[in-house]
Amino acid sequence: MAIKDLRGRKFLVTGAASGIGRALALAAAAEGAELVLTDLAAPGLDDTVRTVRERGGSVLHATALDVSDYDAVSAFAADVHQRAGALDVVANVAGTSVWGTVDALEHRHWKQMVDVNLMGPIHVIENFVPPMIEAGRGGHLVNVSSAAGLLALPWHAAYSASKFGLRGVSEVLRFDLHRHRIGVSLVVPGAVRTPLVDSVQIVGVDRDHPAARKLTARFERHAASPEKVAGCILAGIRKNRFLVYTSFDVRFGYWWARKFAPPYNLVMQLANNYFSRTLEAVRTRR
Repeated sequence: MAIKDLRGRKFLVTGAASGIGRALALAAAAEGAELVLTDLAAPGLDDTVRTVRERGGSVLHATALDVSDYDAVSAFAADVHQRAGALDVVANVAGTSVWGTVDALEHRHWKQMVDVNLMGPIHVIENFVPPMIEAGRGGHLVNVSSAAGLLALPWHAAYSASKFGLRGVSEVLRFDLHRHRIGVSLVVPGAVRTPLVDSVQIVGVDRDHPAARKLTARFERHAASPEKVAGCILAGIRKNRFLVYTSFDVRFGYWWARKFAPPYNLVMQLANNYFSRTLEAVRTRR
């Protein structure tokens, strides 16, 4: 079932303008994949397309769009299938992040997380996986979740709602698509050095306060590069691996959470308390 060789494989990457999506597009192209790319940011997407082609890679089609817009995704899919037929690999990478405590988060924050991080991938799955099934060639679906889709990270309730949801979708599809020879990988990165580090919104917190800067710096020190994550994803495809870890800490944390629930619960509470104490001084009230 596993796709061992990407040469000539039609490979969709969402979120291809920067970060993990860009790194995955470049890595897949370097292995001979023929790319279909999309991202909300048109300038960054154009730059990725240009870089792929300058390096001798192939881009079959690229369009800037918002994955949370079902009609836009459907139109994009129709165009792709008319130009290139069914795809071989579909990688849902596009996403965004908002952190905050439940008393600070507004409805729009919850909705944004679900619309982009959960419904976005679902829109892509709806439009691209059935044609993969009909083509009968097998293939692979990649969904990028997060450590926050496995563990109860502090201030991540809205973000985790979307990432746990994507984990559930992926686990069901892992078994549902097996008979069609379509593998499923759920990628669960921890800290990754992407533009999202600087753009993540922490509701009610001054990002420029020294305490907030200290937390951000600590996050960045432990962050993996997008290129490393892209390499892990491609290895996961080749090995038909369901859970794709990109760092030891997430792998260990999830194992520990399942095997030693009481100490895990204690550590998560302590982490939440520490996070709240550190940022309480710089919170703003609505």
